[in-house]
Amino acid sequence: MTQSPSGPHSVPPNVIPYVEYHTGPRRTLSLNLTTGNALVRAKIPPIVGIDGRSYVVYWGPVTFEIPADRPVHVSIHVEGDAIVQAASALLPPGVHALAMTYATDYPTGRGSLM
Repeated sequence: MTQSPSGPHSVPPNVIPYVEYHTGPRRTLSLNLTTGNALVRAKIPPIVGIDGRSYVVYWGPVTFEIPADRPVHVSIHVEGDAIVQAASALLPPGVHALAMTYATDYPTGRGSLM
């Protein structure tokens, strides 16, 4: 359970809580973070941004809590010597949980978020 300004706020298990000031309704965003590059998978973690706050996470499924009553910016990238693989999306408000997949594409140098 996390503490919000208006009192306790229950966060489901295994969900990264939304830590910016927000007292409205929330929902979950499940991301499946994938790469076809075994070297990257073994050595370089993806970085997820939720409304500008960065989280160094791991490859595979990750779930975040996000506001449901306003747009939320999500970005994902990989940092290395010359690796960027950036992708981002502005998610509209809504009440339903979301699920998206991030994938790297090393021939083009771009990541995708669908």
